[in-house]
Amino acid sequence: VQLQASGGGLVQVGESLRLSCVVSGGTFNQYHMGWFRQAPGKEREFVAAISRSGSGSATHYAEAVKGRFTISRDNARNTVYLQLDSLLPEDTAVYVCAAGRQPVNLLRIGQYYPNWGQGTQVTVSS
Repeated sequence: VQLQASGGGLVQVGESLRLSCVVSGGTFNQYHMGWFRQAPGKEREFVAAISRSGSGSATHYAEAVKGRFTISRDNARNTVYLQLDSLLPEDTAVYVCAAGRQPVNLLRIGQYYPNWGQGTQVTVSS
């Protein structure tokens, strides 16, 4: 399974970005999808996840992004999206997408995703 993330960039505080992650080499609708981020000098942290359609495409968010970020998936395009609104300087990080088939209660934990993309840089300037 290969994951290709894109859509990052340099924006001002309060602006928006939409990240995309295209999955190939696997059956996309069988995977739960997650977004994680890592800022310089910090640990990787969970951002958002969406379960596979068979599990209701339920969404999960970190408290820090709830109400500002939206995760969605398009199974016809093998793509998961992360809409980033009302961006803040502390959102600056490399954003990485991941795919897995773990139990839904483990979607927030990175170690349970076996498949990872290469990341896309998001920089929010004040």
